[in-house]
Amino acid sequence: MHNPTLEIQLKTIPHQPGVYQYFDSEDKILYVGKAKDLKKRVSSYFTKNHENGKTRVLVKKIASIKHIVVETETDALLLENNLIKKYQPRYNVLLKDDKSYPWICIKKERFPRVFTTRRVYKDGSEYFGPYTSMKTVSTLLDLIKGLFLLRTCNYDLSQDKIDAGKYKVCLEYHLGNCKGPCEGYETIETYDENIKAIREILKGNFKDSLSQFKTQMKFLAQNMQFEEAQKIKEKIEVLENYQAKSTIVNPKISNVDVFSIVSDESYGYVNFLQLSYGSIIRSHTLEIKKKLDESDLDLLELAITEIRQRFNSNSKEIYVPFKTNLGEELKVTVPKLGDKKRILDLSIRNAKYYRMERFKQVKIIDPDRHAKRIMAQMKADLRLKIEPRHIECFDNSNIQGTNPVAACVVFRDGKPSKRDYRHFNIKTVEGPDDFASMEEVVYRRYKRLLDEGQPLPQLIIIDGGKGQLSSTMKSIDVLNLRSKISVIGIAKRLEELFYPDDPIPLYLDKKSETLKIIQQLRNEAHRFGIEHHRNRRSKSALTTALETIPGIGEQTVVTLMKQFKSVKRISEAKHEDLVAVIGMSKAKKIVDFFKNK
Repeated sequence: MHNPTLEIQLKTIPHQPGVYQYFDSEDKILYVGKAKDLKKRVSSYFTKNHENGKTRVLVKKIASIKHIVVETETDALLLENNLIKKYQPRYNVLLKDDKSYPWICIKKERFPRVFTTRRVYKDGSEYFGPYTSMKTVSTLLDLIKGLFLLRTCNYDLSQDKIDAGKYKVCLEYHLGNCKGPCEGYETIETYDENIKAIREILKGNFKDSLSQFKTQMKFLAQNMQFEEAQKIKEKIEVLENYQAKSTIVNPKISNVDVFSIVSDESYGYVNFLQLSYGSIIRSHTLEIKKKLDESDLDLLELAITEIRQRFNSNSKEIYVPFKTNLGEELKVTVPKLGDKKRILDLSIRNAKYYRMERFKQVKIIDPDRHAKRIMAQMKADLRLKIEPRHIECFDNSNIQGTNPVAACVVFRDGKPSKRDYRHFNIKTVEGPDDFASMEEVVYRRYKRLLDEGQPLPQLIIIDGGKGQLSSTMKSIDVLNLRSKISVIGIAKRLEELFYPDDPIPLYLDKKSETLKIIQQLRNEAHRFGIEHHRNRRSKSALTTALETIPGIGEQTVVTLMKQFKSVKRISEAKHEDLVAVIGMSKAKKIVDFFKNK
């Protein structure tokens, strides 16, 4: 580092919590970060050897540093979040999905209306949300409408205007959807009781409303008002049915936010579940694009701050999969057992489903991005130096030592390239020797590619364990390709991955995409090899059958095959057609043979 200004700035940064900003030589903001200790965090960028290439590029571009000291880590998180959204620095993660969400509004007025809106005004009204799905909002409003009779008009229902008889009841009153407060048929006290109950339902508290309805139903039944009691019973059933769809295992879990994260090489997916009075009242997943190989901890902390701000969450406790530093004001719980762990697992499952859906969408919309992600994942999982854009897989096939063959299948960008598939008939090996056959085939394949100047694969996969891998490496070494191509073997029993000169196998997660692609390669090579082997055996068996016919020699068989192309066509050929090719005597022998057979 040869920048005097930067050196001075680094020396004067305090050991305090806060936010730091990096600027380039044109005073354009590059990166915003938060730290518990600004001095230690910022200094680490210039004292460590960074493995990530983008981080090294960032450090080279830094021309000046600014910092803001704050009171607590929580303040630093909020400030970092706001600065990122305001300036959108090039090297910060991108927070997507920032659109206008629907809210449910309880309007501040006499006889309040309840309706949905996408704008929040500071007019004293109560706003519940935002909700990430309009379907959820519609369901809640339908539920409220079914339970309570509320006005939908926008009249100013002041007491003076009602007393003056300014308004008349509308069709909603005659349909039984409104009790007519505009003409004084409903008191403000009764109406406000309903609004109070609605407010609790929107918070997720169904208990009070259920208790109130049940008491009311019993009272009506005792007073012989059975029709009214039946209506209340139907409302109870609606409320209980809605609650059953959202209630979690333990209703004692209340006013809690749950966060989880799943990630890959390029993106993180943070799921948020909001719990209130034992119910999940909101679920949302945020996609975050990585810029500097950020850890799951970094992404989760950033997402928690963003989501809690966006959804106006005031929960004092959060559940997360691992410890996070979010300040002393917030209780952070890492569940290990029981209902709390089950709800965290549900959040993780939601994040995984969202990630799978995004993958499917990307496959259709942006196949190149999908290929890049898969290749980056395989490079990391298999500890390769470069992405395996071109992979070749070999498999031997022989049954009881007959007709030994081998197959080579080719994948490009994680997908089969069938036009590049190749069959090999074993030429130099006598008997069923898989190791020697593999050595021969690998040598022939890459000797030809080298001679023809064709591109080599980045990765070779051998269907077999240490023996087949060792044989492959003999040919690779003869061709001097060890430093140019990575080679691994896959053993079928435990899906073990073996590397040359490494006795300890690698085990991948059974559900990992890398292992699935390797298995697909192995299975495709096996299928392709077996198909060729069967064709050779069938052709060999039928050709041999022709040669067993008395008076039919090898030359006659060759003549027939040249003319008719297959034994099946020979067996179905007319007598006169055979005569024209091999003469009367031999034609009769062929016809008699297939007739008797």
